Amino acid sequence: MPHGDAVAVPDIPVALSTASVYPENCAAAFQYADRMGYDAVEVMVWTDPVTQEAGALRALSELHGIPIVSIHAPTLLISQRIFGVEPWGKVDRSLDLAHEVGASTVVLHPPFRWQKEYARDFTDGIATREHDSGITIAVENMYPWRVGNRVIEAYLPHWDPVPQPYDHVTLDLSHTATAGSDALEMVSALGPRLTHLHLADGVGSMKDEHLVPGRGLQPCAEVLDALVLGGFAGSVVVEISTRRMTAEQREMALVESLAFCRLHLASALEVEEDA
Repeated sequence: MPHGDAVAVPDIPVALSTASVYPENCAAAFQYADRMGYDAVEVMVWTDPVTQEAGALRALSELHGIPIVSIHAPTLLISQRIFGVEPWGKVDRSLDLAHEVGASTVVLHPPFRWQKEYARDFTDGIATREHDSGITIAVENMYPWRVGNRVIEAYLPHWDPVPQPYDHVTLDLSHTATAGSDALEMVSALGPRLTHLHLADGVGSMKDEHLVPGRGLQPCAEVLDALVLGGFAGSVVVEISTRRMTAEQREMALVESLAFCRLHLASALEVEEDA
């Protein structure tokens, strides 16, 4: 690249998850994204009523000029009563919300083991809803639960989406750390089915850490390189935990995460162009 030329950056949007600013609210996430230069926002549907209301989300999006790229359905253990308790009802309401705010993707966790009826029709139900809605449903990789020396398989059909027949997958790099999965092998095995990335880090403890990328042991930079070289057409979403940080630390963590992502996406593109 000749000296003085602008650095080229791949056409991969880098979004901020509203979960990354918790315990601050959804409105604060849009403010951070706007001020720091994120391309978009992923909305985690949560107890914050703004995350559940299309009109309020559209108003925030228009105010800050920040599109909503994805909706994370309330399928976490601690959000089981949001959008009702019936699993498919929660999925359908998330799809409706995505449609109303212009988001192209809904992120979904696999069913819990006790949701046997939901799990039985999960794959077919996703495929049908994707076809009918035109919205991508990207099933997220999870991890086994560990209690002392016990390992509990909490998800059906499994926490690992690679061998499952899902058309679209979200890869979360904090979850690969907790599961002990090889993130780069998953990227390779998923190929074009990988349509969404949750960028975070972890050191492999039994906690789902969601560290700032580069502060753990996951191959975050290498995964970003692989996405660029593989022609990734989805979104990268920064989903880190800042809940124990001061306001100043949170801001620095969000800036650092965006800079890490931009740097490695740009570096991979330069390598590809020089090849």
